[in-house]
Amino acid sequence: MLQSIGDKLKSHRWLAASLLGLLALIFAAWGAYGIVNISFAPQDYGLKVNGERVSSETLNRSWQERQAQYAQALNGATLPPAQIKMMQEGLINDYVRETVLRQRAQSDGYRASDAQVLSAYQSEQAFQVDGKFNADAARTMLAQVGLTPAAYEAERRQALQISQLTEGIQLSDFLTAAELNRIYALENEQREVRFALLPPEKFATAAKVDEAQIKAWYDAHAGDYMSPESVKLQYAVLALDSIASQISIKEPDLQAYYDKNKERYSENEKRHAHHILISNSDAAGLAKAQQVLGELKSGKDFGELARKYSADPASAQQGGDLGWAERNAYVAAFSDALFSMQPGQISDPVKTQFGYHIIKLDEIRPAHVLSLADGRPKIEADYRRAQATEIFGDREEQLQQKLEQGSGTDLAALAGQFGMQLGEIANFTRAGGAPLGSKPDVVQAVFNDETLSGEHIGGPVALAEDRVALFKVLEHHAPAPQPLASVHDEVAAAVRKSLSTNASKSAADQAIKQLDAGADFDSVIKGLGVTAAPAAFVGRSDPQLPVQVREAAFTAPRPGEKPLYRAVALDNGGAALLKVSAVRAGSAGANLQNDEQLAVQFKNRDRDGDISAYMLELEQRATVKRNPNIFQ
Repeated sequence: MLQSIGDKLKSHRWLAASLLGLLALIFAAWGAYGIVNISFAPQDYGLKVNGERVSSETLNRSWQERQAQYAQALNGATLPPAQIKMMQEGLINDYVRETVLRQRAQSDGYRASDAQVLSAYQSEQAFQVDGKFNADAARTMLAQVGLTPAAYEAERRQALQISQLTEGIQLSDFLTAAELNRIYALENEQREVRFALLPPEKFATAAKVDEAQIKAWYDAHAGDYMSPESVKLQYAVLALDSIASQISIKEPDLQAYYDKNKERYSENEKRHAHHILISNSDAAGLAKAQQVLGELKSGKDFGELARKYSADPASAQQGGDLGWAERNAYVAAFSDALFSMQPGQISDPVKTQFGYHIIKLDEIRPAHVLSLADGRPKIEADYRRAQATEIFGDREEQLQQKLEQGSGTDLAALAGQFGMQLGEIANFTRAGGAPLGSKPDVVQAVFNDETLSGEHIGGPVALAEDRVALFKVLEHHAPAPQPLASVHDEVAAAVRKSLSTNASKSAADQAIKQLDAGADFDSVIKGLGVTAAPAAFVGRSDPQLPVQVREAAFTAPRPGEKPLYRAVALDNGGAALLKVSAVRAGSAGANLQNDEQLAVQFKNRDRDGDISAYMLELEQRATVKRNPNIFQ
């Protein structure tokens, strides 16, 4: 099934994204449950959807991968049990939804032809070499994620069937003219607002912090001050450059490599020139260029005149020097003139879109093939890398086989056997750690149950195209509360921010009472010791307003005869006093590009709604059995 292949391809995003992308929109819209029957007898499956089984192993592997991604996004923060349970339910729901959708596509007769599957298979970018499909590259890539070409083609066929079903639903959607006008009226709406900011600094006297408050805050927010989960990690890196440096070179082999790849070391004709640019391309510019040309013909130095007259900032201070370049480095008119000249010749004014140029050709370097002797350092480096690439691939495959067979449990021994660089990281968290970085694939390989046990080697995981790593956990440290003493200043700052924000919000609330009673806005903010800009109409996405102020302005009811007032607590501390005095309905035409984007956005939203409703119906009709002990 599609989710299964998604699990296998998590560590190879180039493949997973192309296959599962068409389902991303559907998954984002789903949210309902199907008919669920839960049995508490021992189960040999994790999930059944209309009789089709999904194994507990598959679901647990997916959960480990998703958990690693969540943890990285949260910089290693520990999730509360309720949040974990909700996320696990979400994962199961994804499997249910995908399965019922695929089942419906098959039962409704949607089919992908062999030609369509072959085309999709051969167009996969990961299987291309020099812009063309390569069967060997495809087999190699698929083998790295445990798939055969036949299995991948089968998954592709199912994906194409589902896309036929979902695209048919989406393409049937449309918006009427009345609906579009209503969208423009709402989305392009403007509201007249005025606001004053009450910064927390003005309420510092109300934010005096004592040790009792600090201790109370720390106790109430202990989860915010946990040390992140971490491991002491041993790692080994297989690097292409390291292999290349160990390649010995035999002269006959290097000569054969050079002869086979000689075209890579050929160079087109290059020319070295100077120029003077007169930026005007009108008659006055031509006259100026003719004047400068006259000065050159009278014997004046080209470089001095370039520094004096040239409008080209890149070359003027170098006397107009353009360096060595091929024909395609310049615009056509300039290239045609330059490559028709002889060394030492100075051209008549040449017109381009930049103005008029006076060109002087200095030297010509004819097209030629770099000899082995002249290009030896580069050719040797290329040869070493080519040889190392084959060795790198072989060693990566051998490492994978050893790990799968369970014959490799000593990381230091493997590193020595395969020429890998061995190292340790004292404190690697779900946010990563130098020098391995924080790629999700790396974090996932470290923080899965098998690797954390310390009895298994994790990986191999690609750090880059030319670097692969293995991991072994030496010590595992679960999240733990940090002593108050070590986070004292951080806690005190949080208490101070909370107190000052509460005080500013309270002042804003009192101001609202005065304004609702008829007080003048300027008089009220003057009493608070703050100022406000004049009232102005703003849009829903106006960046000049704080986000919370803008949201409050557009979630407030439409004002009647009297303005509406709101007190708004700000995320960064402090508060705002907001006045909404008028509403101006939007319309089409003010920003054509924005209108087009709105129409597309809402059409897509409607299409998502169609898919969501369709999925809800499928789920409600489905028979779903869940093993209650899936993640235990």
